[in-house]
Amino acid sequence: MARDVVDGEVVESRDALAAWFEAGCKPASAFRVGTEHEKIPFYRAGLSPVPYEGETGIRALLEGMNARIGWERIEDGGHLIGLYDANGGGAISLEPGGQFELSGAPLATAHETAEELDRHLGHCRAVAGPLGIGFLSLGMSPKWTLAETPAMPKSRYDIMKRFMPRVGTRGLDMMFRTATVQSNLDFRDEADMVAKMRVGLALQPAITALFANSPFTDGKPNGFLSMRSEIWRHTDAERTGMLPFVFEPGMGFERYVDFALDVPMYFLKRGSTYLDVAGASFRDLLEGRLAAAPGERATMADWVNHLSTIFPEVRLKRYLEMRGADVGPPDRIVALAALMIGLYYDEDALRSAQDLIKDWGAEDRQTLRDEVPRLGLAARVRGRELRGVALDMLAIARKGLWRRARLNAKGEDETIWLRGLEAIAESGRSPAEGWLDRYEHAWGRSVDPAFREAVF
Repeated sequence: MARDVVDGEVVESRDALAAWFEAGCKPASAFRVGTEHEKIPFYRAGLSPVPYEGETGIRALLEGMNARIGWERIEDGGHLIGLYDANGGGAISLEPGGQFELSGAPLATAHETAEELDRHLGHCRAVAGPLGIGFLSLGMSPKWTLAETPAMPKSRYDIMKRFMPRVGTRGLDMMFRTATVQSNLDFRDEADMVAKMRVGLALQPAITALFANSPFTDGKPNGFLSMRSEIWRHTDAERTGMLPFVFEPGMGFERYVDFALDVPMYFLKRGSTYLDVAGASFRDLLEGRLAAAPGERATMADWVNHLSTIFPEVRLKRYLEMRGADVGPPDRIVALAALMIGLYYDEDALRSAQDLIKDWGAEDRQTLRDEVPRLGLAARVRGRELRGVALDMLAIARKGLWRRARLNAKGEDETIWLRGLEAIAESGRSPAEGWLDRYEHAWGRSVDPAFREAVF
């Protein structure tokens, strides 16, 4: 989330909240993909985390990016916390532990996503290099403890930091030590949204396994292939998970509204001030009787900001966010966009993906979600190894991309971006397993070489 919004339009009813989602519907000709990724900065000399302040800190990095690309500044309490491209719609923001995030613009193809990412990383290297900063391409910081990890000066994060330990055991690890890549995709109408959300949720564990890339914590193996994914299982049960209700009859915009209304709030933003209302009910705010903020009425900005604090494996806004993947190298970042374009933006592919998961029940989906962080592609669903499901999913996406026939300047279609994922699925080994091999042998049981090899 690059920036929290301020909008004084008072929300009068639950129907208005459902209508807000419905306004995101688009014709297929307008479908786009947006890609967001986080990367953990570190000092190349000393392999230490990068604080916000200082001549070579995160603020200096943001100032340098601002001077180089000229995007609008996003500030919080006088602190520069991000940049926004008012023309293209992209943004740069900070996660709580300094993770440096690009929220990409809505783009037509995976090829354009690759070009955007290449430009961004070029800017990052040009600015970060003289500061002595590098960026990890792992899904969790491999070396530093939570206490050693710096905190960024963002008001919403101060509120979340206080609230997280009340509702889970790993929320602070999620905030400060993990890094993800996600793809955001459009829907045509309510029925299309429901179909895509069901496919996305059911197949998110397969995506987690293909992208699993966080096997180290505190300088040693942590026992998982995706510790980032495992951490989410212990963060806040009320706002995370596989959303079983999505698969029930009657699922639609109104049903998601009811779910979101029951997720406790974190904050209200009034002007530039954040009011801590953590644990309060949006339903009470909607009715003008929020005890934590007497007299306040819900605005559409409150709703949008609240939705950004809900973290299921697939999140509904005016588009759908795929949230199951650890960040990885550039090709794999683009691969997530290509995979979801192939599954979602071809009608035959979407139907085939629905067929792939049609026999899975809520218990199947949850068991798979629970086992994947540890087992990766070796997890099983209804007696079948996840590796086979992943191969089927990729084959469906490949056909969808082939039928789209969106070519780059070399005449290649978007299927080129699936090759890395196909190699992972064919091997049956998540990326984390390769790093664990390196740790045991070439790295001499030290994670320090990751700061040379697992970098952007």
